[in-house]
Amino acid sequence: MKEQTLIVGLDERSYPIHIGSGVLNQIGPTLAADPVGKRYGIISDDNVAELYGQQIIASLTDAGLACELIVFPAGEEQKHTLTVTDLASELAGRGFDRGDALVALGGGVVGDITGFLASIYMRGIPFVQVPTSLLAQVDSSVGGKTGVDIPEGKNLIGTFYQPKAVYIDIDVLKTLPPEEFRGGLAEVIKYGVIIDKDFFAFLEENQKAIRAMEPETLVSMIYTCCQIKANVVEQDEREGGLRRILNFGHTIGHAVEAASGFKIIHGLAVSIGMHAVTQLAIQGGYTTDPVLQTLDNLLGAYNLPLEIPAELDRKKIRAYLQTDKKTVGGHIFFVLPEEIGKVIITDQVRPEDIDLVLGNS
Repeated sequence: MKEQTLIVGLDERSYPIHIGSGVLNQIGPTLAADPVGKRYGIISDDNVAELYGQQIIASLTDAGLACELIVFPAGEEQKHTLTVTDLASELAGRGFDRGDALVALGGGVVGDITGFLASIYMRGIPFVQVPTSLLAQVDSSVGGKTGVDIPEGKNLIGTFYQPKAVYIDIDVLKTLPPEEFRGGLAEVIKYGVIIDKDFFAFLEENQKAIRAMEPETLVSMIYTCCQIKANVVEQDEREGGLRRILNFGHTIGHAVEAASGFKIIHGLAVSIGMHAVTQLAIQGGYTTDPVLQTLDNLLGAYNLPLEIPAELDRKKIRAYLQTDKKTVGGHIFFVLPEEIGKVIITDQVRPEDIDLVLGNS
């Protein structure tokens, strides 16, 4: 199967996204042909490093590139400033300087931490993304958002810092826990709802092939997601307007994720959030019941959750909503669907509608 490549067009900061089977083994030769650093610090968590660390090291060293693997414990709970400073100290202790580069090998947590670290270490060194979860492949590895969490909310400390390249190998998805693959599909469905009804139909029609991880279908699906995101980022890199549509389902989703103590993984929380904000859209007169039913049918077909668990503290969810990055001047901005393939961004959502959707338990 031929590798697919697309470009995120940001003038002098443009970069390629390589998508296909066996891409991991091509990272070394590709970087040797077009190096971004003289030495590479491969940053990974202990789960991913055990699976793919040696494969990446072999790819780079066989291509004549110097590299070192630096590992930290896996988990969303590691996504904080202390992890970043520990990794920075490790880099400094190993003599990494401004001429070197980082490789983010892992899911969204690894990518966000490594990108943030690259943006501030020595006031900025290059990095490349090697996303190993579906969610990271279709979303967080593309577009340059980096960041870490603080107790008040997700990703409240971060930067916009673009990678030099993204390498997406569909083969790594075979080792993902089923829940993580399902969570990634929530982000995939998001793209269909916000901007591309034909892609939404593709997801409806190809459920069996997607669940079976049929290679050509996966490459086509991931390519479309990355192309949509690249187009949005090219028009609005720093989320001043259009890019906000990518937050569909995330405002409530992030609050649910945080209120659960991150026991609900990001993708599943986004699924819950998409259902909830579509209910909000109905309450506000922005959309109709059939749109919610169409969305719910597809989420259900991929075994994704719809309802906020009854045991979650609604007061905590409301508190996290108020500290969301998309809240400005006390006004919470929501991305609401009008129809499949079209959304609006508004802060004109009535508090009583939010209460109704969240429930009072």
